[in-house]
Amino acid sequence: MARTVETFPDWLSWRGVSKLNIHAQHTRILGGSVIMLVGISIVSAFNFGYNVAMARMLGPAEFGHASAAVTLLMLVSAITLAFQLVCAKFVARNTSEEARRSLSHSLMKRAWIVGLALAVAMALASGAVAQYLRLPTAWIVLILTFGVAFYVPLGVKRGTLQGECAFPKLAGNFILEVLVKFGGALLLVGLGFGVKGAVLAISASVILAYLLPSTDQRLFARDEPCVPASFREGMQAIVFFVGQVIINNIDILLVKHFFAPDLAGMYAAVALVGRVLYFASWSVVSAMFPVTAGAKSEAHNASLIIVPLLLVLTLAIAFILLMTFAPGMIVHFIFGSGYREAEPLLSLYAAATGLYSLSVVLMAYEMSRRIANTGWLQLVFSAAIVGGISLFHSTLREVILIQVVLMVFLLIAVSVPFFRLNPLNTGEAA
Repeated sequence: MARTVETFPDWLSWRGVSKLNIHAQHTRILGGSVIMLVGISIVSAFNFGYNVAMARMLGPAEFGHASAAVTLLMLVSAITLAFQLVCAKFVARNTSEEARRSLSHSLMKRAWIVGLALAVAMALASGAVAQYLRLPTAWIVLILTFGVAFYVPLGVKRGTLQGECAFPKLAGNFILEVLVKFGGALLLVGLGFGVKGAVLAISASVILAYLLPSTDQRLFARDEPCVPASFREGMQAIVFFVGQVIINNIDILLVKHFFAPDLAGMYAAVALVGRVLYFASWSVVSAMFPVTAGAKSEAHNASLIIVPLLLVLTLAIAFILLMTFAPGMIVHFIFGSGYREAEPLLSLYAAATGLYSLSVVLMAYEMSRRIANTGWLQLVFSAAIVGGISLFHSTLREVILIQVVLMVFLLIAVSVPFFRLNPLNTGEAA
């Protein structure tokens, strides 16, 4: 009896997945991507409004202080996003409403414990943190702790919406947060509260995003049998987002430590522009993740990864070209004439962000399907960034070049599993 001949690698296999189901998954990914992309575009526009207003109203040095506070919150977001990812993954895998309620309830209780613990730890370390970052007062860190307490539970709320593919509600929650931050900062800084007012607006935005719209009472329903969020997958998510948050934010904190306040503010402006690409790419990943996590077949399906990968690649190329050919116009329009030194750095930073965004698509896809090792690999590269910038920081350009080189190697490393061909089984007559 002749054995079958397999001429395609597993990750290109269509086994166990009907064309109708694949079409439905494509529709959900594309539809969710569009909704999240529109939502993230609105969020990015208002984030730009917040940062541009703060850059103009506070000046480079004070803007650097405000950016450092935002970056501290982003470091905490490693835990927030870990809860969101795990919640989204297992909400997608639980088919019954009762099981989803039980899962959300369990994760919400844990999130509150972690959020409050982080807030207390940050409050106790506020003096040391302020000294390391050259902040004028520890009150900047203390004000931020109120937002930190609510930030982790907010991840569970958003993870539930993401797992249910309730993308309009999820996008609306992000928009609510940024509107409160933008409006509150304009009001408080305009009233003379300075950096403290900008940071207070950040904390208020997180708290209101958690409270409004009010948390669905289903989250507090009694426990029901469900597919539980495993410890291993929770650790995987934490490792992934710790690495991601370090890669996205540690450069700003290191520059704030190594460079004068004016140059640190200049770098914060460059990072602000560059992160627009990352947030746009993350909207695609947000739509892809629950679809691939909820897919019935465990076999890799090329179409489920190629669609989001091409979307992110297109965004990255367009963004890098814009930063290359119109940096002066962008910097002058957004920040004014006081940030001209940022112009030659935009395209380089955009390249680093684009490379990393492609890596995130591949890592998120692998995580949605199984326990992956790419999170640990990313953590190694995040440590390499810390070491590289700590050793080589003579100029802002050198800081960015370190990141570009490391992101090239990270993309190559995480791409290997997707392009490794399995040995072919040759067929012979028995």
